[in-house]
Amino acid sequence: MNKYQALCLSILLFAVQLVQAQSKPEWNNVFSSINQEVLTNSKAYASLKEASETIGHRLTGSVNGAKAEAYAYQLLKAAGFKNLRYQPFEVESWSRGNLSVAIGSDTNHLLPIKSVSLAHSPVQSNISNEVVDMGNGLEEDYLANPGKVKGKIALVYLGVVAESKPGTGTLHRSEKAAIATKYGAIGFILINTAEGGILLTGTASVTGKLIPIPAICISKEQGIKFREDLKTGKLFAHIKMNNFSGMIKSRNVVATIPGKTLPNEKIVVGGHLDSWDLATGAIDNGIGSFAVLDMARTYAALKLQPARTVEFVLFMGEEEGLLGSKAYVKAAIKDKSIEQLRYMLNYDMTNDPKGYSTTDEGSKALFQSIGAIAHSLDSNFTNRGAAGGKLPNNSGPCYHADCDVFSLVDKKGMENTVRFNAMLLYGIADAKEITAKHLSDNETKEFMLKSNLKVPLQIAGEWRWKD
Repeated sequence: MNKYQALCLSILLFAVQLVQAQSKPEWNNVFSSINQEVLTNSKAYASLKEASETIGHRLTGSVNGAKAEAYAYQLLKAAGFKNLRYQPFEVESWSRGNLSVAIGSDTNHLLPIKSVSLAHSPVQSNISNEVVDMGNGLEEDYLANPGKVKGKIALVYLGVVAESKPGTGTLHRSEKAAIATKYGAIGFILINTAEGGILLTGTASVTGKLIPIPAICISKEQGIKFREDLKTGKLFAHIKMNNFSGMIKSRNVVATIPGKTLPNEKIVVGGHLDSWDLATGAIDNGIGSFAVLDMARTYAALKLQPARTVEFVLFMGEEEGLLGSKAYVKAAIKDKSIEQLRYMLNYDMTNDPKGYSTTDEGSKALFQSIGAIAHSLDSNFTNRGAAGGKLPNNSGPCYHADCDVFSLVDKKGMENTVRFNAMLLYGIADAKEITAKHLSDNETKEFMLKSNLKVPLQIAGEWRWKD
């Protein structure tokens, strides 16, 4: 063996020892039990199927939303949780009413167009005017055509149009709506990127409050046609809508397992239970939230109690602006339990994971050690890549859309989410040491910059740093 080979071997042995040092011998038996329990008794797929068929959508503040909260609570109660509660909150929210949209080249002969309102559009709106193509709807598109959209209706592509210069980025739909409003548009028409006539909803507000102009989404096919029509002539639109905005009541559902030896350190595992109302929200976020419910059931069935406290949270109001999450944090700050929080695992549209990932550099060895045990139980878990996995059955285009239905769900993918993430949760909650910590103000700023969040937060008016 030459010196180079010896050095490589020593590095490899050190890496193996480092990974082994992060785990405990008893985890092998615990993870094996989790694996067997989920493969034999998982209720994730069946529960989501029943909820989709008997409840439908799970819009926060609606009758259906309240049914979903009660359904989740009863599942956890049936699993045997005693430390189980609702966390009620009351906030301002939005829900859609009626909408009619007509577009054409002649103001006297406008044709009805299939469309949906974007959330946080005005309670009442009735506008008519010329439609102008603003391309990607980025700041540069408006600066290139000063005054073009003022007093008119902006037509904007959700993604990046084909003729864009290389490297052109995009923004969230709400940020594009904010820019259109800034430059004087009186209406906002968003072209979806998914093919097949799919319509998309979601908020058009960067603040979670009502926006001043009506915002709608139309299909990709219809939008591309309008963009072509505008190259040779004019288009006009009439948008009439009414919506609801006011105070609503909702509830997060919280189930807790006290830690065995470190009860004052808490690991939160959650997912948003709510969905938009165009479909049943099976993918967004049924596959995530019902996986969390089944992770909780698995822990109860096996009577698992890791060193740290584990709190399973089904959040409501995510779609309207993280309403349930904000209520949870507000309460945690008030009772100072926020100081106990050591890690948060969030499951949103999570499916069939092959590896674990973390934003904390110091936790990567721990995650790898947990993943190594998972890999030993199932080699399909490669212990590489992101934790989210790939969405099933080409369901990506149905994000926030009228085609997000239960038939898209993959049973095996949900089971894999439950078993591998139940292992990850136990490993973190039972680890000898957790390096993740609360960030200082300056560390938070640096993290935001590194994550390219400065511009979106500035548009939302939430960038609190002056430089």
